Amino acid sequence: MRNIITLKWGSRYSSGYVNTLFRGVKKHLKGPFLFHCCTEDPEGLDPEIVPIPFPADPGLKRGWPDVLSKLILTQDGFGGMEGPTLFLDLDVAIMDDMEPFFEFMPGKNCIIHNWVGGWRKITGNRPAVGNSSVFRFESGSSNYIYETFLREMHLAEDRTVFNTEQAFLTHAMKEVHWWPEDWCRSYKRFCRPMFPLNLVKTPPKPRGCKILVFHGRPDPDEAVSGYKGKKLRHRMLPAPWISDYWKL
Repeated sequence: MRNIITLKWGSRYSSGYVNTLFRGVKKHLKGPFLFHCCTEDPEGLDPEIVPIPFPADPGLKRGWPDVLSKLILTQDGFGGMEGPTLFLDLDVAIMDDMEPFFEFMPGKNCIIHNWVGGWRKITGNRPAVGNSSVFRFESGSSNYIYETFLREMHLAEDRTVFNTEQAFLTHAMKEVHWWPEDWCRSYKRFCRPMFPLNLVKTPPKPRGCKILVFHGRPDPDEAVSGYKGKKLRHRMLPAPWISDYWKL
């Protein structure tokens, strides 16, 4: 069975975010699938969503749960999942057909090639690091990722070795394959006009995008109504077209 899984803990994202993501997947994934949500509070979730309780802290020195929880999902037997499993962050908008995310490189670990900005973008110096907003693995045969996490947990927590959770996840996966560039787009990187045009121009809809990722800020609801960041270059005008793909 094909699986979709997401994580929700704490109060930043409501159950409405999970349900919105589920509706988006249901609309754009035509074949059979199970939708799972790993959470400490399943109240308010759509009855079709399979809740999975958070596991116990495996021994992290910092707070639990946190973004490193994504590594736990790769444990064989986690939540009873078996087969190709696509992880989605809650702050994404499903824009187009999702079948390709299961057809591309079957049986392989696939992830977004993390976006870069500034001089790295200009020079093409793009590290081989994934962005874990959208990644796929094989439940039932990915325990080596989980075992690497347990064995090298001290490195996962050391920002001087792996500065982000997704850098460690890329390392633990051993072999990764990047999604085609157009499939997953960053709202901040590809929709926000360059300063000062961002103050007068509506963020455009990215062509060919299947999943629009709202990492950091703004969240999807903030992007719909417009985002007033502390810095002028971070501000964005309202983008009402997002409501066609994301709605609480």
